[in-house]
Amino acid sequence: MIYRHIVGLLLAVSLVGCGVAEVPSKTVHAGAVASPDKYGAAVAEQVLRNGGNAVDAAVATAFTLAVTYPEAGNIGGGGFMTIWFDGKAYFLDYRETAPAAAHRDMYLDENKQVIDNLSLIGAQASGVPGTVMGLWEAHQKFGSLPWGELVNPAIHYAENGFKVSAKQSIYRENLFEKLAASTNFMDYFGTMEANTTLVQTELATTLGRIATHGPSDFYQGETAALLVAQMERDGGLITLEDLGSYTAVWREPVITDWQGYQLVTAPPPSSGGIALAQLLGLKQRLASHFEGTALNSTQYVHLMAEIEKRVFADRADYLGDPSFVTVPQAKLLEPAYLDQRASEVNTQNISVTADVKPGLEGYHTTHFSILDKDGNAVSNTYTLNLSYGSGVVVEGAGFLMNNEMDDFSSKAGVPNAFGVVGNDANSIEPGKRMLSSMAPSLLLKNNQVELVIGTPGGSTIFTSIFQVINNLYDYDMSLADAVAAPRFHHQLLPKDQINMEPYAPLAAETQQALTNKGYNLVTQGWNLGDIQAIKVTNGHVEAVADPRSRGVAKVFPY
Repeated sequence: MIYRHIVGLLLAVSLVGCGVAEVPSKTVHAGAVASPDKYGAAVAEQVLRNGGNAVDAAVATAFTLAVTYPEAGNIGGGGFMTIWFDGKAYFLDYRETAPAAAHRDMYLDENKQVIDNLSLIGAQASGVPGTVMGLWEAHQKFGSLPWGELVNPAIHYAENGFKVSAKQSIYRENLFEKLAASTNFMDYFGTMEANTTLVQTELATTLGRIATHGPSDFYQGETAALLVAQMERDGGLITLEDLGSYTAVWREPVITDWQGYQLVTAPPPSSGGIALAQLLGLKQRLASHFEGTALNSTQYVHLMAEIEKRVFADRADYLGDPSFVTVPQAKLLEPAYLDQRASEVNTQNISVTADVKPGLEGYHTTHFSILDKDGNAVSNTYTLNLSYGSGVVVEGAGFLMNNEMDDFSSKAGVPNAFGVVGNDANSIEPGKRMLSSMAPSLLLKNNQVELVIGTPGGSTIFTSIFQVINNLYDYDMSLADAVAAPRFHHQLLPKDQINMEPYAPLAAETQQALTNKGYNLVTQGWNLGDIQAIKVTNGHVEAVADPRSRGVAKVFPY
């Protein structure tokens, strides 16, 4: 069994402590993983060494992170998986759905105003989880090792515990107090302190049932009954009927040409893939204005902000669940449309925010990247939405529920927790999947995977990936330097605001020049993303875990 090999492997991982890994350029048959923590990295490596493929490793890693990365790894949330397997691209949507009892105005008071925190904290904030079904569907289509064997490492860590990271409780001061006031969160995670061991006995039992019975336990069996009982105690909306009717969906990925590469990324109900393709396309069309422009200089930041605000304007009006709204995907990516949008960019001054309209007529997530020796790859992003989700733990089952309902537009034009506005395309409807920014992505060269990349970060996800790709291919940076470089974010609203990060703020002279230009610069209390990336160049494999967090990257011949 895989878990028997974990302890020795983890010792090696802790000694290496690597955020950057690579193998010599002539090495073949290499596997790689970039994971948000060392436990996920260890499990992925062991699965690959035991004969599993990239999807097997992804399934095992996702279940492991549900134990060791509880702020975002999950079985009570959902996500997206972009896959390259045997020379073909696939995309799996296991995003959460709105319960049948959900309705458009469920978070509004009698005066039609949004009720503070109702879509963020407590049982009413949760959508129907998709993770277990999504991992099952991926395994059914591509898995080669037994399902139960892939769940076993997670059971091991839940039963025996894992060492809590110093960065694991980073949100304690503000978030834990809010969750403690109205949920049972502290009963399960209140003793979680850095460098102590956290054991999750109830979760181990739940994972044992899932290992034996697959998704039928989670959606129809004992775990389903425990989840619904929690909803009933706390006034949540999810029923047995909601769980029993949940399906994960195979969709056609967004595939676009860019500078001799093919970008393979997420389709709706993610906004992230289309937005990333637009960002890359717009910057390519404005290449002459970037010539001689230093990375992260005043002019560079201004041009990037001008591009980003137009993409966010489109996001607000056009993108949503394609089962409920018509998403004009082809039009948004048409060369003529991107030409038009690029021509609207003011290369010298800040465009008036009110004048930036949709162009057509009419935090906390986690990500891992995996590559196997045969060139198959998985880019997986999944989430509870904000750290520790709704704060509601399913009693008797030991797992956290998501607060993804906040990703709907509670009221047209009113920002969600990430400050992003939405309109009717993303309004709440029963069974609908809420809009996401997750963008697990691949870059292909000559039908071979060259880059596997993704990140958490809410609305900053696709702008972070965009900047790293730009650092790599337009500024010829190494993968490690491209990931570590400063990142910033602009999203149309708040007006003329550029968000920076504590880890790597822009240079002081750049900040002053941007302020003089009329921008409002804000250094937020968290970093912009946690990129996990693998790059293959002429047989040379390298992997990088973002130095902003506690991730581990490994490359190994096998």
